[in-house]
Amino acid sequence: MNAEHISDSILKLLKGLSLDGYEISIGNSHNLSLEVKEGKVDTFKCSAPLGVSVRLLKSGGMGFSFSTSLAGSDLERMVDNALVSALNQTPDSWNGFPVPRPYPDLPGLFDEALTAVAENRKIDRAIELERLTLAADPRIKRVRKASYGESEYMVYVRNSLGVKGMFRGTSVSASVSAVAEDDGDSQMGWDFGFGNFFSDLHVDRIAAAAAARAVGLLGARKIQTMRCPVVLDNHVAADILEVLAPSFLAENVVKGKSMLAGRTGQRLFSDKMTIRDNGLLSGGMATAPFDAEGVPQQDTLLVEEGTIRAFLYDSYWARRDGRETTGNSTRGGMKGPPHLGVTNFYIENGTASAGDLLAGIARGVLITDVMGMHTANPISGDFSVGASGFLVENGAVSYPVKEIALSGNIIELFAHIEEVGSDLRFFGSVGSPSLLISTLDVSGS
Repeated sequence: MNAEHISDSILKLLKGLSLDGYEISIGNSHNLSLEVKEGKVDTFKCSAPLGVSVRLLKSGGMGFSFSTSLAGSDLERMVDNALVSALNQTPDSWNGFPVPRPYPDLPGLFDEALTAVAENRKIDRAIELERLTLAADPRIKRVRKASYGESEYMVYVRNSLGVKGMFRGTSVSASVSAVAEDDGDSQMGWDFGFGNFFSDLHVDRIAAAAAARAVGLLGARKIQTMRCPVVLDNHVAADILEVLAPSFLAENVVKGKSMLAGRTGQRLFSDKMTIRDNGLLSGGMATAPFDAEGVPQQDTLLVEEGTIRAFLYDSYWARRDGRETTGNSTRGGMKGPPHLGVTNFYIENGTASAGDLLAGIARGVLITDVMGMHTANPISGDFSVGASGFLVENGAVSYPVKEIALSGNIIELFAHIEEVGSDLRFFGSVGSPSLLISTLDVSGS
């Protein structure tokens, strides 16, 4: 597919429409996903979606339409629909498109060799993941799902002010869910890995981690309610951070839907905590040379040693708030217009090892899983969620615990960080190291 030729064809359709501006976006991908069960392929899916979309600016209205067909009649219909949409929108003086800026050079996004890797090798990778998980411990009785996935994609953006960009990327991933059983108890553990290159997947590490999670929770007990020090492992910390992320989006700040509105320059969090949104991060799932509008992505410092320094902008909210865009326009595909979002959003690594985080705790808990974090209030930051993990006594893990609940406030939780771990890990586009919280309410029996 030649994106340049497609955009030229659309430009011919736009001539004579007396537009105030336009944007053309094109995307396509080749995707593979497979699952294995008992050493054999259980599901095998291939897809090659293609989409093109336009945004048209006319008399202050911004119209949008898309097509999954490149037929001339379908492209004409797409343009007509976008124009009708623009003419029927309430005029908004902040509507517009960004001007061109130089794009960063980001090597390592595209695995040239991925298409040459035989399908059998990819299937074998998933089968090996299942086999290694089962072999990790005799108490692992079955694997619920072992999967492999990949995508090769292309993104193209062009607008009426001279923006023109195209890049290609690849991504690969694998995951496994293991079930451990012992003495009538059953527990599940999960882990995954992802990268831009086929060689980035290490199924031995994924298998070992999933098995260890499942086995480690066998024999979990209930504990009494207490207010105590809590260590959040990196997975749980990332889950909580994901609830905070929308509060850094300028749209929510302007609309008063952010728990951080009006608090720029204030130290709300522990001075151990620094947060970045880095669209240029090597190996990041959301790393790209430009955003959904063709604006260069960047590394934005949001929280510096606990102090709120900045928020995230696309071009619309930057114009509306009198700021510069931070390159944070995102989209889930060609079927929807771009919107404001995070890229690689994370808490910076600290220097504490896992042992360091536990060392000073006389009695507390290590939390390795939470349930229902999405129910936290995104504006007040209040939360109450189910959790599981381990009792910590005298600086060491004592035994697994279950049926506990955590409650508190996200801002207060991050204000009470005593130490930040050195094990930063991403779960999708949000990442965090493990965190030691000085005190938190833990409800038990």
